Amino acid sequence: MKKNMGSTDKIIRFILAAIFVILYFTGTVTGTLGIVLLVLAGVFVLTSLISFCPLYAPFGLSTCKTDA
Repeated sequence: MKKNMGSTDKIIRFILAAIFVILYFTGTVTGTLGIVLLVLAGVFVLTSLISFCPLYAPFGLSTCKTDA
């Protein structure tokens, strides 16, 4: 897996994941939407840690800085 996420992308994903978790555990978002947001938060954290987003690959997208 070639890295396709830059540092800004990873920071944004971590912040969104934190917001989703806070919304769920404070009871602001509950039920099915709450569970979906928790799963999405987990995906955001995981993809940020490995610096690879599987949805970027088929489209050839990358937020990494190039060496050019």
